[in-house]
Amino acid sequence: MARVAVLSYRLGGVDGVSVEAAKWAGALRALDHEVTTVAGEGTVDHLVEGLSHRAAGPVDEAALSVALDGGDLVVVENLVSLPLNPRAVAATYRALEGRAALFRHHDLPWQRPHGADAPPPRTGPRWRHVTINELSRAELAARGVEATTLYNAFDLDPPPGERRATRERLGVEEERLVLMASRAIPRKNVGGALALCEALGATLWILGPAEDGYDDTLERLVASSAAPVRWGRPDGVGVADAYAACDLVVVASTWEGFGNPVLESVAHRRPLAAFAYPVLAEITATGLAVFDLGDVAGLEAELASPDLARREANLAVARAHFDLADLPGRLAPLVADLLATSR
Repeated sequence: MARVAVLSYRLGGVDGVSVEAAKWAGALRALDHEVTTVAGEGTVDHLVEGLSHRAAGPVDEAALSVALDGGDLVVVENLVSLPLNPRAVAATYRALEGRAALFRHHDLPWQRPHGADAPPPRTGPRWRHVTINELSRAELAARGVEATTLYNAFDLDPPPGERRATRERLGVEEERLVLMASRAIPRKNVGGALALCEALGATLWILGPAEDGYDDTLERLVASSAAPVRWGRPDGVGVADAYAACDLVVVASTWEGFGNPVLESVAHRRPLAAFAYPVLAEITATGLAVFDLGDVAGLEAELASPDLARREANLAVARAHFDLADLPGRLAPLVADLLATSR
């Protein structure tokens, strides 16, 4: 058994990095490792001042060192991938000197606006890098950084949600409900999701909050759209309830490191309409069938007469490539390799 610290800007929330970090923590525990969590924000074992992506002050490097001391391996979730807090990035590199570390990259800076000239993550003899898509792995390789791709993994047998009760909570009766199971930020393309709902005569439900200063833009988009909008998750409503309540899932994003709602829609047997963001091509290359965001006729036909065989075929593909039950086995060789450097 090894002692593993999972480190990020924030953990324990509903953002994609937190959700995926929790899955890895579960897989590491399934491999009989002891796991602790360290972040600057969220529900964690060790909260370190200054480590959050929103922190303006210095990092408490003494507290960070204490949180990591005695561990055999540190899994770094996206903290050095995007330089959202340069002080936190620099402090993390200093804290990891001489330690075994596995850097998991959900995003990379040049994949975001104004990040084209950003340097790649650092390398070290006891450090390894993992990407969540092949595109990022190839981009790192072109910059001299070797990485392994491990796609995000999903519970493909989630508990059933409450459809009727959730729709009643939202004030939605018989009308079509389209779920946008994400935050509202610029790259999520809320305008594209609203346009689809207008074409389908549907209500859009934005599950997450507006972040990154997007509040005013979101208000303007909603005010100018003919589509009714619900946002936020009422108390007591879980993710499974949200998928159960909806008729269609939309991923209108122009960029995603992966795009978890793509596979979540499959797990919950809901059709998906998606914009062709770059990594989507990798996901659909496995055999998954999704609707294009602009395929209004196809979506109308699907909503009128659901193709259940297509949904089951998608689930079979997901089991072959993205099953959470396989994650411990996928992680084991990487962890074993890193732990061997500690001996």
